[in-house]
Amino acid sequence: MTLTSRLKDYAMLMRLHRPIGILLLLWPTLWALWIAGQGQPDLHVLVVFVLGVVLMRSAGCVINDYADRNFDPHVARTRDRPVAAGRVSPREALALFAALCLIAFALVLTLNRLTILLSFAGAFLAATYPFLKRYTHLPQFYLGVAFGWGIPMAFAAQTGGVPPLAWVLFSANIFWAVAYDTAYAMVDREDDIKVGVKSTAILFGRYDRAMIFLFHALTIALLALTGALARLGLGYYAGLAVALVMAVYQQRLMRQRDRDGCFRAFLNNNWLGAAVFAGLLWHYYGV
Repeated sequence: MTLTSRLKDYAMLMRLHRPIGILLLLWPTLWALWIAGQGQPDLHVLVVFVLGVVLMRSAGCVINDYADRNFDPHVARTRDRPVAAGRVSPREALALFAALCLIAFALVLTLNRLTILLSFAGAFLAATYPFLKRYTHLPQFYLGVAFGWGIPMAFAAQTGGVPPLAWVLFSANIFWAVAYDTAYAMVDREDDIKVGVKSTAILFGRYDRAMIFLFHALTIALLALTGALARLGLGYYAGLAVALVMAVYQQRLMRQRDRDGCFRAFLNNNWLGAAVFAGLLWHYYGV
């Protein structure tokens, strides 16, 4: 195997060819940085967090494929992943995961003590999430915690503390992750049932779309509460209105519960997150 093909497999293992996961992790981190910095986040902190998002999402994908190496060959959408297909060994995957985490930790070491301490919890969440789907139908909630841990870290890095406002925003992200990852799990539901993988898509059954909309509604409500606590203006709430429209549109995409429609609904959450951030930019800069 050539070096080029090896690097390509590593990039695929890190899902660098599918940036949607980076974006879904990045948006709530940016929300937190802009609110904590009142529209003027520290440039060094911003760079560290953006790089950290890319590194930790990549690490999460690597450890996920390691954990699912015996399941992925039996699922149509995942059977060609590098570990499942045998192009990358489990040992290589673990080494790559460790390397990515170490680089991310080196970046965190340039920040304050509280942020460094919080990063240990973040690393634990990233490493353990993939294993929960064997034991509970609620791994999407854990994903929300893992994907949202950048929020308290961002407040800690920017302000030196984690105020109640941060935890409200953190809770909003948990509900948002449950909504979009349930749509994602609907894509694989039939295969997951066969191999014994658990998810909220299986748990919710025929109420899946209704529960997704409920969690989207809770997300918007908590984001509105965040706006009230942070004294954000109409521009921000206009962004939330657009986000709500996106949530309704996703219901339309999922109406037949076909794989393509559910996956498109999942992808559309990128624009929901972007709409919220655009509302923040409107509030702080009038753009």
